[in-house]
Amino acid sequence: MQLMEVLRTPEAQFGNLPGYAFAPHYCDVKAEDGTTLRMHYLDEGAPDGEVILCLHGQPSWSFLYRKMIPILIDSGYRVLAPDLVGFGKSDKPASPDDYSYSAHVDWLTQWLEALDLKDITLVCQDWGGLIGLRLVGLYPERFARLVVANTGLPDSTTMPDQMSDMMGMMYPQIPVPSAADVGDAFRAGAPGAFLFWVKYSAENPDFSVRDVFGLLSGIDDDAVLNGYEAPFPDGSYLAGARKFPSLVPLLPHHRAEREKNDAAWKVLAQFDRPVLTAFSDDDPVTRGGDKRFQETIPGAKDLTHVTIKGGGHFLQELQPEAFSRAIIDFMKSTS
Repeated sequence: MQLMEVLRTPEAQFGNLPGYAFAPHYCDVKAEDGTTLRMHYLDEGAPDGEVILCLHGQPSWSFLYRKMIPILIDSGYRVLAPDLVGFGKSDKPASPDDYSYSAHVDWLTQWLEALDLKDITLVCQDWGGLIGLRLVGLYPERFARLVVANTGLPDSTTMPDQMSDMMGMMYPQIPVPSAADVGDAFRAGAPGAFLFWVKYSAENPDFSVRDVFGLLSGIDDDAVLNGYEAPFPDGSYLAGARKFPSLVPLLPHHRAEREKNDAAWKVLAQFDRPVLTAFSDDDPVTRGGDKRFQETIPGAKDLTHVTIKGGGHFLQELQPEAFSRAIIDFMKSTS
């Protein structure tokens, strides 16, 4: 069997990034076909401090947490922030077919086991939640707390077969949208708006990391946008970033992944360690998604949850101090 083609972003791409002077760390994981993939991660702060695991989503990387890491380690914590496969300084399989939801879960599981992390406070946003909360479902004993921000965990409750079938019929009828079309669909609360996002990412030849950050959080600082673009010297490196929205388990062929999320929700429904939701008040993608976590997970009940004002989708970028303070206060109050 021919192994997958894997790209590795030249280190020169990451020179002089604003606020990102962290030492690199690496861990090898195996793809299903036996290919070795190098995962990059940050490991900052006191080695014996309580562990905070920060997971990013699409199309970001550990650069997303650069403003928060100094704040968190100043409070005595050890912060780990991996780059998911396909992102940041981690290796990038070149074909979209090399990526699946379960593969991402497996790659991060291997990393977690290799580092043997325990008593983890998980901080997860966007795909960091879809993957990280699956890990909680598999290894609940490793997690001491959860901080859930601007994310979700789609399952058979939120996406029953009938609705999935309807979205499956709708998807081919959607013309390939521009980034502006996606923004309009989200702001209008259009039915199936997320499908615009899926089709834009997968099929628009002009897919742009810069446009995503402008679309979802209004970020227009060139130095910052250059940082988010750094892992992708050209379009051949973007397969993972472009594939992620297509892996959100909404369509009929995703049923097996929804069932795996069903299993994770069963574990979360018994998870009685502290759980904080910290959603933005203006995220066009996940607004309202905090309620299910608050109402379903025992550890989320009887806690004062946080709404981050003006955070957009990428609250780590726009409101790093407020988000960091919410995490620190939560950890101290539940120590």
